[in-house]
Amino acid sequence: MANWSATWTWLDGDWHEGNVLVAGQRTHAFWLGSSVFDGARAFEGVTPDLDRHCERLNASAHALGLKPTQSVAAIMDLVKDGLERFRSQDAIYIRPMYWAEDGGVGGSSVPPNPETTRFLLCLYVSPMNPPKGFSITLSPFRRPSRETMPTDAKAGCLYPNNARCVMEAKSRGFDNALVLDPLGNVAEAGTSNLFMVKDGVVKTPALNGTFLAGITRRRTIELLRAAGIQVEETTLKVADFMDADEIFSTGNNSKVVAINRIETRELQPGPIMLKARKLYWEWAHAGG
Repeated sequence: MANWSATWTWLDGDWHEGNVLVAGQRTHAFWLGSSVFDGARAFEGVTPDLDRHCERLNASAHALGLKPTQSVAAIMDLVKDGLERFRSQDAIYIRPMYWAEDGGVGGSSVPPNPETTRFLLCLYVSPMNPPKGFSITLSPFRRPSRETMPTDAKAGCLYPNNARCVMEAKSRGFDNALVLDPLGNVAEAGTSNLFMVKDGVVKTPALNGTFLAGITRRRTIELLRAAGIQVEETTLKVADFMDADEIFSTGNNSKVVAINRIETRELQPGPIMLKARKLYWEWAHAGG
């Protein structure tokens, strides 16, 4: 049995403590993967970009053929209520979800029935990773295209591919993976978005429908540009990252973190990565 950290879940109108079971053997999402979620953070008394995370959750539901049952404001209110159940010093992962209980649209059991969409909000203690950085290696696996998978949704069915990228990288002694899109361009890391710096210019893979438009990615771009730092969203190759002065990642789990090794090349947290992290923390504590 897993040793879960402190967890509270809002389900069917009430709060429940612990890892509440929500799916049966015939639940469509358990069987055929019709679930979406989003991940926000509460740390140091702030919940940055919570509204954007809730908006993306509802957009993901529509993309997967589900029917959102909660407004953005309602989800945000539930988060505020739920956080009162934790200690103020705890870092909390905020995970709202939708899933289909049943299928059966048009005589087929494969599509989810949007009228059976259910919602929960799960909050649990999850410490932020230290900013010391992590290593990456080129993955043999690639991101799917929008023609093959619902890449415009933060859908549970996409994550087995991320998982195998990370597992394969770890089997070779790395922390995470550098993942390409179907055309061989850099897409992202196995669990976060990637940035590189060359000659003072920040570059990040342009959104092309093969990976999720990260909310922390978007916020970091906005903050860097507002600070007068040039940021380009462009097509990037592995060679660009191998030649970079700095590499860093952005994601909900730990926000802005350095890449300290790519393949055999060691890297140090650079001035622009440190600036990006400082800008993010200052913005978050100013009311973000």
